[in-house]
Amino acid sequence: MRRCRAMPGRGWVLAVLGVGLLVASGCCSACSTGDQAPGGVSPSEEGCPGQCLVSAQAGSECDDCSACNVAAEEKAGKGCPLCAASKKDALAAAPSESAVETAPAEAVPEASETADDDTGKGGAKVSGPLSFTMKGLDGKTVELSQYKGKVVMIVNVASKCGLTPQYQQLEALYEKYGDKGFVIIGVPANNFGGQEPGSDAEIAEFCKKNYGVKFPMLSKVSVKGDDKCDLYKFLTSKQTNPKFAGEITWNFEKFVIGRNGQVVARFAPRVKPDAPEVLAVIEAELAKQ
Repeated sequence: MRRCRAMPGRGWVLAVLGVGLLVASGCCSACSTGDQAPGGVSPSEEGCPGQCLVSAQAGSECDDCSACNVAAEEKAGKGCPLCAASKKDALAAAPSESAVETAPAEAVPEASETADDDTGKGGAKVSGPLSFTMKGLDGKTVELSQYKGKVVMIVNVASKCGLTPQYQQLEALYEKYGDKGFVIIGVPANNFGGQEPGSDAEIAEFCKKNYGVKFPMLSKVSVKGDDKCDLYKFLTSKQTNPKFAGEITWNFEKFVIGRNGQVVARFAPRVKPDAPEVLAVIEAELAKQ
């Protein structure tokens, strides 16, 4: 007589299926083991949206760590990318910070090739963001080297942005510190939301009529993308501006150039031109001779 094997209970089957689904979805053990998400935020506080430290490096798409009840040893057996046994391999496979930094970068113009002789340094050529030749809103050539020795703020601007009222603060800042050796250079750009669509003439009229802008304004250029102008390639590249590199994120991002002709600070678009931290940098640089 053939013996019939007893079928497993319904509850046991559902439990197994549940484990399989959790593992297949990349469910992690990070929350239960106390790992921290980038920035020190607990994964459980953020719902662990696939951004735990190991999750990000292992490529997991864990959607809800708090719902994961699969034991670490079971995950190890099933190949869960976040199980205790696979964390070491995941971390080892992730690119190191040094490897990222040494990755090929876009070609960056050498500003020193266009720099004027610095008579104060034995005639040696000086590289820096003020070594470029640009064009003004009036179409005339602008040698940025004329501002060497001054404290300069370079800011990409737009006429139809929610941050456009910063023109008022920029002009006030220029009038306050202008006679002490401070210069603002506005750089119109249409890279973000199409918020600077006008011609150079239209931009000049807008700035004069609405904000009485008197600080120097350059001709409209691109500050991001394949057609990025040489000045912004220099400002955003790790090769030439290692301390303050990174793509421009929006209109009204600000770079402060010290009296030595080098970038000394960078401020995000929403940081107002007259914010305390900005004024502190400007005044500290102006105090230098």
